[in-house]
Amino acid sequence: MIAEQAGNPVLAALGLDQRAGALQAGGNMEGKEVRCGITNSALWAVATTAASNGSVNAMHDSFTPLGGMVPLGLMQLGEIVFGGVGSGLYGMLVYAIIAVFIAGLMVGRTPEYLGKKIEAFEMKMASLVILLPAAAVLIGTALACVVPAGSAPLGNPGVHGFSEILYAFSSGANNNGSAFGGLTANGTFYATAIGLCMLIGRYWVIVPVLAIAGALARKKLVPASVGTLPTHTPLFVGLLVGTIVIVGALTFLPALALGPIVEHLQLMAH
Repeated sequence: MIAEQAGNPVLAALGLDQRAGALQAGGNMEGKEVRCGITNSALWAVATTAASNGSVNAMHDSFTPLGGMVPLGLMQLGEIVFGGVGSGLYGMLVYAIIAVFIAGLMVGRTPEYLGKKIEAFEMKMASLVILLPAAAVLIGTALACVVPAGSAPLGNPGVHGFSEILYAFSSGANNNGSAFGGLTANGTFYATAIGLCMLIGRYWVIVPVLAIAGALARKKLVPASVGTLPTHTPLFVGLLVGTIVIVGALTFLPALALGPIVEHLQLMAH
């Protein structure tokens, strides 16, 4: 909302009035409905990508670079903030398992979650859940950038075109469905590539999650002790959020730096 309300320097250079007032919302209104304005457009964009919704009330492709980076990043984290339809719960549980594993390593104890020990098999499966969708997004984006069939349908050249490609694969692999509309993704290349990403990002995530569930179901409950990390405290919430942010930053920050962040710097140069 802050990024969109700040407006677009290019539109300002054309003499367009982007100031908020009694008769207009102001800011970057390109691609937005007047009845929704900046606030409702930004709120919907966040809600639809923090969960696997996919509905939109504004054109995400016309957001400012930093404004468009927010829904892009929320999808790349796995749409776990509110929980995606049918997938958000297990996505968050996987991050919780990774968080308790990291906490166990820090204090030198076998990690436990909900009374069950988290061991090597569960961590291998949890790693697959994190790595497979991320690999699908990044490899698909890289491939689309180097083959003519991937760059030909772009509606915009340069770094914004890269952001359009990155958004398409992030949306497909993470079960969203929204898009940067400047990319014409109905050709053979994108239909096939994004379809494969959907297959990997959905079904090859479900398989390791079911494996984790089966492994934990077979284990006996471990009585809580002094060394058990409670999972209902602010400490664990902070550890969980930190794990999500660090994993997301390490995985996707380089790609975001090549797209929305560079575009923002270019925009500020006008």
